[in-house]
Amino acid sequence: MDKQILIDLVTKTMPYGKYKGRLLCDIPEHYLVWMHGQGFPEGKLGMWLHTLYEIRLNGLEGILVELRRTYSKIY
Repeated sequence: MDKQILIDLVTKTMPYGKYKGRLLCDIPEHYLVWMHGQGFPEGKLGMWLHTLYEIRLNGLEGILVELRRTYSKIY
């Protein structure tokens, strides 16, 4: 996996919808499950959300914790 994708998950915000302005890593799991059923959007946003869905599905949220601590100081 490209480390930049993980960095993007802790630094980029949702551009629209109910969770507009929230960091991608803070989007609730139920929304990701719903979006998985509807189909993720095209492009980078869809890739980021799908990656976050897979991280949550597999219980790997811990990999984002340290990145968030590190990159929240930078951004």
